[in-house]
Amino acid sequence: MSSHYDHAQVQEFWQYVWERDDVYELSADASNPTYVLGMFPYTSGTLHMGHVRNYAISDAYARYRRMQGDDVLHPMGWDAFGLPAENAAHERASDPESWTQACIRRMREELETMGFGYDWSREITTCEPDYYRWNQWLFKRLYEAGLVEYEAATVNWCPDCETVLADAQVEEREDSESSDQVAGEAGSRDGDRVCWRCETPVGRRELDQWFFTITDYAEELYDGLDDLEGWPDGVREIQRNWIGRQEGARIEFTVSLPETGSDRSDGETSVAVFSTRPETIYGATYLAVSPGHDLARSLADADDDVAAYVERVRDRGPDEVGFSGVETDATATHPLTGEELPVYVAGYVLEDVGTGAVMGVPAHNERDHGFALEHDLPIEGVVAPKDEPVDVDLEETPYTSGGILERSGEYDGLESETARRRLLEESTAIEEDVTYRLRDWLISRQRYWGTPIPVVHCDDCGHVLVPDEELPVELPEFVRTTGNPLEEHDSFRHTDCPECGRPARRETDTMDTFVDSSWYFLRFLSPDLADAPFDRERANEWLPIDVYVGGDEHAILHLLYIRFMTRALADLGLLDHREPVEELVSQGTVLYDGEKMSTSKGNVVSPDEYGAETTRLFVLSAAHPEQDFEWTANNVRGAYDLQQTLYRMATDFVDETNTRVEVRSHDEYLTREIDRTIAVVTEEYDRFRFHRAATEIRELARLLRRYREYDAPHGEIYRRGLLSLAAMISPMAPHLGEELWNKLRGEGLVVEADWPVPETDVSGRAFERRLVETTLEDVRDIVDVAAIDEPDRIKLVVASEWKYRLREVLDESGADGVSAAVDRLLEASVETPDRETVTAFAGELLERSRRNGIDRALTVDEEYALLERARWLVVDEFDTDVVVRRASRDGALATKARPGKPAIRIE
Repeated sequence: MSSHYDHAQVQEFWQYVWERDDVYELSADASNPTYVLGMFPYTSGTLHMGHVRNYAISDAYARYRRMQGDDVLHPMGWDAFGLPAENAAHERASDPESWTQACIRRMREELETMGFGYDWSREITTCEPDYYRWNQWLFKRLYEAGLVEYEAATVNWCPDCETVLADAQVEEREDSESSDQVAGEAGSRDGDRVCWRCETPVGRRELDQWFFTITDYAEELYDGLDDLEGWPDGVREIQRNWIGRQEGARIEFTVSLPETGSDRSDGETSVAVFSTRPETIYGATYLAVSPGHDLARSLADADDDVAAYVERVRDRGPDEVGFSGVETDATATHPLTGEELPVYVAGYVLEDVGTGAVMGVPAHNERDHGFALEHDLPIEGVVAPKDEPVDVDLEETPYTSGGILERSGEYDGLESETARRRLLEESTAIEEDVTYRLRDWLISRQRYWGTPIPVVHCDDCGHVLVPDEELPVELPEFVRTTGNPLEEHDSFRHTDCPECGRPARRETDTMDTFVDSSWYFLRFLSPDLADAPFDRERANEWLPIDVYVGGDEHAILHLLYIRFMTRALADLGLLDHREPVEELVSQGTVLYDGEKMSTSKGNVVSPDEYGAETTRLFVLSAAHPEQDFEWTANNVRGAYDLQQTLYRMATDFVDETNTRVEVRSHDEYLTREIDRTIAVVTEEYDRFRFHRAATEIRELARLLRRYREYDAPHGEIYRRGLLSLAAMISPMAPHLGEELWNKLRGEGLVVEADWPVPETDVSGRAFERRLVETTLEDVRDIVDVAAIDEPDRIKLVVASEWKYRLREVLDESGADGVSAAVDRLLEASVETPDRETVTAFAGELLERSRRNGIDRALTVDEEYALLERARWLVVDEFDTDVVVRRASRDGALATKARPGKPAIRIE
């Protein structure tokens, strides 16, 4: 029988068996199954190593839970819409659908080759009309609930993709040397703004767009993060920062307009600003509004200079406009002093931060300071350092810390916090307020390959929703063109109004693909349901997702959107749950030569280069799922060698004829070590620490090999060890696990087998292991230091019984009860030396417990039995006679022993 494991020879067979027996298919009658989900892939063409790591994590855990007896829902589908498919089709003179379907076929085959255990009966594809029909249906329900808006907005525009981008799809390139000054005290956005997909610099345009009003849920989304204890802290912090909750104050300024700047008879309007430091209001020397603010638009109608400035900066990002601005003819009245302040339209003020307006306090705000210097505005300090004089030149640098107010009228001499509190209580123009950085979700995309928005624009009826019975609004045949192909498709664009029947224009924008993925996990529950997007009863029973695996790069895109959509669906009465995911596992990055694997860097390793089993086992055993790790051929070799070792052990045992049935002491040690390994590996799987599980499996395999070489193995004990290895490795390396299980004549399939359980009490496993390991290390140290080449005899002597008993009474009495503990011991029937010796040893035990903590203690009988069972390890390593003695048989040597640390003599 060949002892070489050839993965390629076995994978096709076991995949056939798994498919034949429907081992991964979950019955619709399952009661609250364990829902394990990896973020479904975008159909880019081939699997990359990031996919493999993601799906290896979810698959290993799903297999483990199935072996634990759970009903497991582990589905797979395709995030199939998106501009990259449109671009790829254009490059290949094809169409997006053909390209996407080809990618799906290729990627599905790769997933199957990797041995991932999915319930393919639940497969979904978001570009199929029977899926995106429900995107349109949900759009309508959200619209009817007031969660959809259509408005003109200044949006992010990618000139390369020729489409708008949501804020979350614009990335900041931190290595920029440009000056990016932005408004509001809710934070800054530094660096060049680039498209998340193509890294093209992003500009600004004003377009009529569709939005989901995610801001209606800003407070709940923010507060809900505290309850997501199963999510990584880093992901929660990313979402907190993106939602950007800030407590502060809303301050109303009365603005006097030039006569031709408003049709209001009083010539006045009110402008609100948000500030986190309202106590600095006496230092305000100007009011500034963003170019997109209503006041700026109004003033531009009457002032050519304002209009020219607004037009010049409207399509430019804040990094391009810097501290530019234009003074207007309007003036603002300071709400506390009555002073008239100039009003500016300033590029550094963003309309989507705070209220889109700021009170300029250049002495105490860095951005305001930069603008004031640029426009020669006054800089008036009103907060001074509290504790000691600090030489601050406000003309050079603003003072942004707290302190004592000055030049602030009746609030002079108050600390910042006290003044802030009083201003909120006493001034009618200042009200406590909370703002959020989060902006509404822009879902309009000017492209073909996406879900058509189910709206018809009618000159008489306005925006009209397509009736439910006419859904889905299907994409027409693809037309090759620049820009948005749907604009060029006359038969699609021209239609009749569903309400009045007159000629109308169909909406030609399609939905952001993150709409597709905002609820896809629900469709997996009932993928063939024809009259609703998902089965409500089943969703309420099966949700939330127990374990969701994916990269934290989706923290402010997909992961935020699914939290919003789940809440919206709950408010629509379609769900009982408000959070979609119980536990989130964010996998780290696979690196090559210190850099992320990337086609553009030419450092990609194909998943099939080393074979499915080796690749899976390596990516799981290399590091904790959330950590990055380096791909090295040497470490990959370790995963390959482990497979070969386990396979060789199984095949050799099948041919084994020299086995025993009588039980010896080292058989008992092996039994305990098998049990200890099962217990530890179970804990590691529960905590997704597959790398530690793999280490434990390696150690048990090494012990089993050593055991078999030491003596003829006990047949049943050794086979149990091998079967345990097969079961424990199978979630990570399923083809190997199945092959080992089959050779060892395990019952049925390992994928359907029960997870192994310890047969003995392993509550003290950690202490027992440590005692054996430290004893072996001590023996090695003595042999090395004494330069003993060939020991004649090694003697291990456990401590006297009174030392164990003293430890027990000390644990009961504590550090303050040494004298009482000694008295109790001396009064007991245990044979002890004099009080001085006992007291000294009690002090030693207490000192050791202070350094190392209280550890579980074995009794003298347990320690003696453990060393007797483990004696064979010393015999095997040093090829000599080894004896284990009680203190009563070697009193002199026993004086050097203590609980957990036997005395050692080497002759």
